[in-house]
Amino acid sequence: MLNNRNVRLLAIAFVAFYLLSQPAAAAEVVNNAFSAIGDAGTQLATFVNRLGT
Repeated sequence: MLNNRNVRLLAIAFVAFYLLSQPAAAAEVVNNAFSAIGDAGTQLATFVNRLGT
């Protein structure tokens, strides 16, 4: 059976394999993720600023 520890190790192994086999694609995924986080922060800041008006 797969428990949490085994699933976690499997996920780490998959990420390591992906990073080593396709580093350019992995870098693009990370860049897109950070861009999405930045966009979400900007949207949240806009929302909070508009609450006061």
